[in-house]
Amino acid sequence: MQINQVLSLDCTKSAVHCTSKKRALELISQIAATHTGQDSTDLFECMLGREKLGSTGIGNGIAIPHARMSNSDQAIAVLLQCDEAIEFDAIDNRPVDLLFALLVPENQCKEHLKTLSCMAERLNDKKVLKQLRHAKSDEELFEIMVAESIECPKG
Repeated sequence: MQINQVLSLDCTKSAVHCTSKKRALELISQIAATHTGQDSTDLFECMLGREKLGSTGIGNGIAIPHARMSNSDQAIAVLLQCDEAIEFDAIDNRPVDLLFALLVPENQCKEHLKTLSCMAERLNDKKVLKQLRHAKSDEELFEIMVAESIECPKG
């Protein structure tokens, strides 16, 4: 699966003003709800529930919030670049400025675990991270994320 199969330009936002982890998850939920027909409050509750199991802040200023959606058959990703880093309870205790959220249908969790792994690998590339952090528009941010998009194995 390619990143551009789950991430679209209108789900990519640069220089977003977020004041907290909760607000970032609310914004992600609102963006995802617009494109999935899901209820934004339900999506928010799903992501918040996942965060209660353990922070999705993977370190180095990155978080990969994710959750399962009911009543949906298509995964969706949302990429946020925060204008200022926010506290996110990351594993390295550093604030987060890049969030790549993945919301997947309940019946496709195994397939999308591989997608999450690929996203983490992509975001672990120092060159990609530097470009993402210096992007000045939604379009630039999107192009960087999908450029040379690695193929994630299925199933």
